[in-house]
Amino acid sequence: MSEHTRQRAVILASGGLDSTVVAAVAQRDGYEIYLLTLAYRQRHAIEIERAAQVAAALGARQHRVIEVDLRAIGGSALTDDLPVPKNRTEQDRGQGIPITYVPGRNLIFLSLAAAHAEVLGASVIYFGANVVDYSGYPDCRAEFLRAFEAVVQAGTKAGAEGRRIEVRTPLLSLTKADIVRLGLTLNAPIHLTHSCYDPVGAVACGLCDSCLIRKQGFADAGVEDPIPYAVS
Repeated sequence: MSEHTRQRAVILASGGLDSTVVAAVAQRDGYEIYLLTLAYRQRHAIEIERAAQVAAALGARQHRVIEVDLRAIGGSALTDDLPVPKNRTEQDRGQGIPITYVPGRNLIFLSLAAAHAEVLGASVIYFGANVVDYSGYPDCRAEFLRAFEAVVQAGTKAGAEGRRIEVRTPLLSLTKADIVRLGLTLNAPIHLTHSCYDPVGAVACGLCDSCLIRKQGFADAGVEDPIPYAVS
C-alpha cells in the first residue's frame, strides 16, 4: 500500500511502554501513524519528551502535543500535591481505585483524539489501555471504551455521515510480559520509554506502582529492562 493510499490512525502517545508498543502495532497493521500527546501538567512530564523521541524513532507522520491543565482539577497523586504510593504489593494494587487515577483523564484524552481523528480523516484511534495490570482504573475497561465509541458515533460529524471512528486497544487483555514480548517482536523503541509516576529527575524511581509493574513484566518476559532506575 502506497503512502498516498495508506489509512491514517491516531495514537494516544504518553511516551510509556504501552503506548509505544501500540504505535508499533498500528504500523504493523499498515496505518500511517499520527501521535497525539497530552501535556496535562502531570508530575511525570518527562514522558512528553520521550513521546517525541518515540515518534521520531517510529517515523510518525506527525506528533502533536496538546496542553490540558488537569492540575486545575487535581484529585490525583499525578496532578495534585498528594504522595505517590511506593513499594505496594500486587495484592495492595488490586484493592480499589488507586490514588494515581486521574479523574476524567482517559475520557478527555479520547475525546481530543476523536476530534483529531475526525479532522485528519482517520478511522482508528489506538489506545494502550490494559485491564490486567491496571484493573483498578475504571476508564481502562472494555465497557467504557465501547460506550465511548458509541458517543463518538452519535456526537460527531464523522458519525453522522456514517464514518465510524474505532477505538482499538490491542493490549487490553495482555500481561505486561506479553506487552514486552510484543514490543520486542515489533522492534518498538522501548529503550526510549518512560513509565514512572514519580521520577527522580529523568530517571524512573523504581518503587511506584508503574515501575514495579514494568520491572516485573520484563522479569517475567526474561528480558533486561533497557532503562535505568533510581532504585533497582
